[in-house]
Amino acid sequence: MLLAQYKELNAVSKQLNTLKLEPSQASIQNILNYANGETISIKGADVKGKKRNFLESIELQITLKNYDAQRDKRFSGTFKLPTIPKPSFKVCVLGSQSHCEKADQIGVDRMTIEDLKKFNKNKKLIKKFAKKYDSFLSSGALLKQIPRILGPGLTKAGKFPTLLDENDNVQEKVDAQKATIKFQMKKVMCMSLAVANVSMTEAEVSLNVQLAVNFLVSLLKKNWQNIKVLYIKSTMGPPQQIYY
Repeated sequence: MLLAQYKELNAVSKQLNTLKLEPSQASIQNILNYANGETISIKGADVKGKKRNFLESIELQITLKNYDAQRDKRFSGTFKLPTIPKPSFKVCVLGSQSHCEKADQIGVDRMTIEDLKKFNKNKKLIKKFAKKYDSFLSSGALLKQIPRILGPGLTKAGKFPTLLDENDNVQEKVDAQKATIKFQMKKVMCMSLAVANVSMTEAEVSLNVQLAVNFLVSLLKKNWQNIKVLYIKSTMGPPQQIYY
C-alpha cells in the first residue's frame, strides 16, 4: 500500500478506530535488498547496501502521539507472531528431571532446582544469569519456589518464567517464547522492537509487521489516533516509513 493511501485511511480510522496496516512491498523489499548488499533508492538517491556477517533483525519503530507518558495508564501486552523474528532468542528451561531431559534432547539450556540453589541468592550472579537469557520456562512445582530460591532477580529483569506444564511439548513452548513479542509503555513516547529478520520472505515480514502493529493499536486508548509515525528497518539499514 502506498504511503499516500495511508494518509487517506488514517482519516477514516479516526472515525472507525480500525485500520489494517499493510506495509508496502517496496519498503520491505528495500530492507531485504539492502541487507543482501544490493543498491536501493532512498529519497531519489542510490544507496549501496552491505551484507553483514550476522542475521539482521527487522525492527518496528513507533512514535506515539496524544498520549501523556506521565499521566496516562501505561500499557503492556504480549503477542505471538506466526514466524519467529529472532532465531537467536535464548530460552532456558528451569525444570523437573523430565523437562530437563526433554530440553537436553532438543539442545535447549536447562537448570534443575539444585542448580538454582547454587546461586545462593547472590544478587550479582542472579542478575548475570537473567541477562544471559531472553526468556525462561519453568515446571509448575519449581515455579512456585523460584522467588524463594532466587529472590526478585528474574522479576526485576522482566523475565519471570512462563509455566511449563507436565504434558506440554517443550519444543513447541520454546518456539512460542521465541515468537512472542512484548509491547510495554515506559516513560518515553518511542518504542522499538524486533518483529522479523532479513532471512524471512517478503510475505512473512509483511504479515509479522501487520499483526504486530494492529496488536499494538488494540492496546492504545485511542487506537490509531495514538500512532504518530511507524518505521521498519534492518539492524544496520536505513529506516523505511510505513505510516504517518
